[in-house]
Amino acid sequence: MERNLPGGVVATRPRAMRVIDGRPWLDPVLDRAVSAVADRHLRFGAHVLAETGQNPELRSVRVEALAKAAVGWSRGIEALLAENPANPDLWLWLGRTRVEEAWRVRPDARARAVQAAGYTTYTRLMQAAREPLMNAAELRPDDAVPWEAMLWLALGLDLERADKDALWRQVVRRCPTLYGAHVARVVSLSPQWGGMPEEMFDFARVAMGTADRRDPRAALVPLAYFEYFVQERTGVLRGASSWFAAEEIRDVTEAARGWFEGPRPHPRTVEAHNLFGAAFHLADARRPARQHLLRTFGRPSGLPWTYLGGNVAGQYLKACRHLNVLAEQPVTRSG
Repeated sequence: MERNLPGGVVATRPRAMRVIDGRPWLDPVLDRAVSAVADRHLRFGAHVLAETGQNPELRSVRVEALAKAAVGWSRGIEALLAENPANPDLWLWLGRTRVEEAWRVRPDARARAVQAAGYTTYTRLMQAAREPLMNAAELRPDDAVPWEAMLWLALGLDLERADKDALWRQVVRRCPTLYGAHVARVVSLSPQWGGMPEEMFDFARVAMGTADRRDPRAALVPLAYFEYFVQERTGVLRGASSWFAAEEIRDVTEAARGWFEGPRPHPRTVEAHNLFGAAFHLADARRPARQHLLRTFGRPSGLPWTYLGGNVAGQYLKACRHLNVLAEQPVTRSG
């Protein structure tokens, strides 16, 4: 027996869920493609990315997932490009993969003074992503997804605010609702990246306010709170039993109430449920936390669980067990 509830959730009985790490989507084709790319069968990944057509939200999810699966194997994508140098999908995939490869080797900020060589490598890898992403953008001028990837590049290279704003305008011109780009923008505006909390929260709330009810950008509100806590409440992330003050959790509750996933969920729906579920869990609001985490189907997303420190699947599993959302041990499926 199921019934619809506010906040894009469906009340269901608890059931055992296998934790599938690194795959926060409900896209069986993408599941198969990520497994294939992890096994170095890159042509299938290219085919699945080409299938996204004029669906920028699906394209955004798939290129991000395929890039993470291809980390360490960008030369394989280069080999495919040698056969088909006019393919915008391959240029996009290569550029986003280089961005992900750079993030994987980024030294901890506190250790950069003694890791100069590592930081040089990181910068070189990040800069190498620019040309393929620009090639992808030029070959397909209507595509917002290369510009989304460049938002992460700009963040990683700590470019000037004017440069980040210019990239954001390029995204909005092509797809003003692109969820992944909105996540990148929230992070860029956050205090830990040199932004102001007020501007970050204003951006998240305006995006939510202009979104269709089935648009998961409502989840930008809890995302903004997580970004705020990381920078402004040192110590909260490790020890406090409740992160959210009463007014803050009311803000998250209002955002959840305005979102309903609908019969055809958005490609980022699982990520949104993770954000709401984690926020309600940390606020000790057990009922909505359970409702949202049930709708993740055992698939944790990097955000928000990385904010808690340690292993993403482990933090997710801990929350599920605390809320009696039955879950088995994590199974890594991302390659």
